[in-house]
Amino acid sequence: MYATGHYGAALLVYAPLGVALALSGQFELAVLGGAGMLALATLPDIDIRTPLVPHRGPTHTVLFALLVGAGLGWVTLRLTNPTLATFGFLVGTLSITSHLLADWITPMGIKPFWPLSRRSYSLGLTTAKNPVANYLLFGLGVFVTVVALLVIL
Repeated sequence: MYATGHYGAALLVYAPLGVALALSGQFELAVLGGAGMLALATLPDIDIRTPLVPHRGPTHTVLFALLVGAGLGWVTLRLTNPTLATFGFLVGTLSITSHLLADWITPMGIKPFWPLSRRSYSLGLTTAKNPVANYLLFGLGVFVTVVALLVIL
């Protein structure tokens, strides 16, 4: 998928957590987490601009998702406290996972368990460059976010 689709996937994946946080009285944290999801939504595609790293290679794996989560958790721990560090880990991991899910629906697929397995997974529903699919995923993410906000309010 392209950036638009990845932003939609990030919103879609984050909505349940954002609602739970907001309903528990942590509205600011819910918004901060959503912003973090969007900021990291396209990070795995850094491989497009990185020499010697194949597209949808190491940056499109569960391992990368966990490493980004660990990195964000560590930075958050250095700046705040263990509770928020856990939240940082969750946001980092979820954001990369949302990217993987969006790319999973394309024919090119992903190899999420590399380096343990080179097996590719693909639903083959739409090409990554399909503007209708990208805007549909974005629209779905925005719709779910708006519904979540209405539930909160």
